[in-house]
Amino acid sequence: MSAESNGDGRHERVGFFTDTSVCIGCKACEVACKEWNMVPEDGLDFTSMSFDNSGGLSADTWRHVAFVEQREPLGHQDPGVGRPGAVDLGMPSFELPGAATGADERGEFRWLMSSDVCKHCTSAACLDVCPTGSLFRTEFGTVVVQEDICNGCGYCVPACPYGVIDKREEDGRVWKCTLCYDRIGDGLEPACAKACPTDSIQFGNLDELRARAEARVADLHEAGVSSARLYGEDPDNGVDGAGAFFLLLDEPEVYGLPPDPLVTTRDLPSMWRHAGVAAAALVVGAAATFVGRR
Repeated sequence: MSAESNGDGRHERVGFFTDTSVCIGCKACEVACKEWNMVPEDGLDFTSMSFDNSGGLSADTWRHVAFVEQREPLGHQDPGVGRPGAVDLGMPSFELPGAATGADERGEFRWLMSSDVCKHCTSAACLDVCPTGSLFRTEFGTVVVQEDICNGCGYCVPACPYGVIDKREEDGRVWKCTLCYDRIGDGLEPACAKACPTDSIQFGNLDELRARAEARVADLHEAGVSSARLYGEDPDNGVDGAGAFFLLLDEPEVYGLPPDPLVTTRDLPSMWRHAGVAAAALVVGAAATFVGRR
C-alpha cells in the first residue's frame, strides 16, 4: 500500500504493523533496509546464545529481527492448537529430542521472532530535545533525521524511551529508520515491508492497520492463542500512540521492549515554568537587595 494524499495537500498518517506471529526470522527486512538506505554492514557477529547476528537496533541496524528462544509451547496456547492443521503461526517450532517418547520432559521448543524498528512516536521526545532541527516530523507523521544538519550532540539518544536512536562511531552523528521517507514520497512502500515474504511487516494508513491488527488478534484468540496481544497501538499510551506497533505472543519484556514507555520530555513544560518562576524570584530578590543597600 502506498501513502496517499487526502486531496487538500495533506497526507494520511502512515506506519507499520508488525505481526510477529508470522515472522520466520529470514532477516530479509534487515537486508532490504541496508541495501536501499546504504546502511553499513555491522559485524555479523554470531554468538553461542542465539542465531541472531545483529543483536539489536543501532545506527547501523535500522531493522532488527530478534530471535527469542524459549522452551514453551507455541504461543502458550491450549494443547493441540498451533500444530499443523490448526492455526498457522508461521514461526519455527519443534519438539526436543526424546520429548515425544517421554525420555525427555523438557517439552516443546520455540523461537519468538520479531522485526523491531523505530516507533515514530506521536509524542517524540527526540524532537523535543534536538537543538538543530535535524529531527523533524514529515508530512506522513513519521520522524526523520537529517544527517546533514545533525551536529552529533546526542541529546536524542537518552531521550528515546525505546533506545532506538544511536550514534555512528565513524562520524558522530545519529541515525535511525526513516520509514523510507524517499520511497513513500514516491508512492512506494518501505523496503522492509516490500521484502517481507510472509507479510509480517505491513505498511499503510495507521487507522486501517489498527483495525487489521485487532481482527488478527481476535482470530488468534479464537484459535486458542490466548497470549496474542498488541503493543504500541493505543493512541492513549505513554507516547500518545506509536507509528510502528506490534502483535506479540508474550510479554513485551521478552522481546526487549519496555512494558510502559513514556515520552521522556513530558515534564519539560512544567520544569520550564518552575525555572521561570525561580528565575523571576531571584531577580526580584537581587533587585530588592540592591535597592536596600542604596
